[in-house]
Amino acid sequence: MSGLCACCFCLLCNTFLCFTLAFFMFCYILTSDEPKFSITDASLTQFNFTNTDNSTLHYNLALNITIRNSNKMVGIYYRRVQVIANYRQKTFAMVNLTSAPFYQGHKNTTTLHAVLEGQQLAVFGESNISQFNSDTAASIYSIDLQLALQVRARYFSFKTAEYPSSKINCKLQVPLSLNETSPSGFNVTMCGNVHILTDRGD
Repeated sequence: MSGLCACCFCLLCNTFLCFTLAFFMFCYILTSDEPKFSITDASLTQFNFTNTDNSTLHYNLALNITIRNSNKMVGIYYRRVQVIANYRQKTFAMVNLTSAPFYQGHKNTTTLHAVLEGQQLAVFGESNISQFNSDTAASIYSIDLQLALQVRARYFSFKTAEYPSSKINCKLQVPLSLNETSPSGFNVTMCGNVHILTDRGD
């Protein structure tokens, strides 16, 4: 009888321990810090708009994207990183980075490089063309950048399922550079709408 009691006591202790560990892990997941995204450099060497029957935007934009994971025990698997560039609410470039997939460990900073180069048909109204001409005169352009991510997280040794696609917004003011070697004059820009670990929905 005493052996049965001891067995039941051990079972209760193990069950309590498992629930306690699960509770603390759940709390840790809820309180994890989001990674911080910033554009640390942007070089725009071409941004020309041809306003003809075939309105075309020619562009050459190079970016350094820095990701900081400040969590102590959370790693992030980046399955896909897609960079989407918009001007005046028109998408003119989209590229999937070849550096993904990759794993970012805890307390880690990762820098990604992206080059968006080419041409895109763009239909602008009169107000957008007027704004483009003003930006051209000032040699600085307002470019809205989006980072579309597919990620998984690793908490201790536990790996989550892939989270729904998340889009991060980076509102850039990018000066036009004379060439690829001259200083760009770009100011480091922090990105917003980062909801990777704390919000799995759009």
